[in-house]
Amino acid sequence: MAGRKQGSTVSNASFRARYDDLERRRTQLMERLSALGDTPHPGHRRARTLLNATFRKARLVQRVAILEAADWVIALIERSTMLL
Repeated sequence: MAGRKQGSTVSNASFRARYDDLERRRTQLMERLSALGDTPHPGHRRARTLLNATFRKARLVQRVAILEAADWVIALIERSTMLL
């Protein structure tokens, strides 16, 4: 089209970079959660749900907040297991 800007490839590249960065962060959080093992902590299940089903259903912008929430839950689990 004549009215389109040529900058669309730049935004696609930045979208892909953001997407890959979020996937990398999700993988890191999944590894942290797996390192805890199957703890009897009730937050373990919630963190796994956040990182799987909730993460996949959300839009890209919402995924940042979901990862932050999962990070918080995992940190809470880590702190509570250190106290035991």
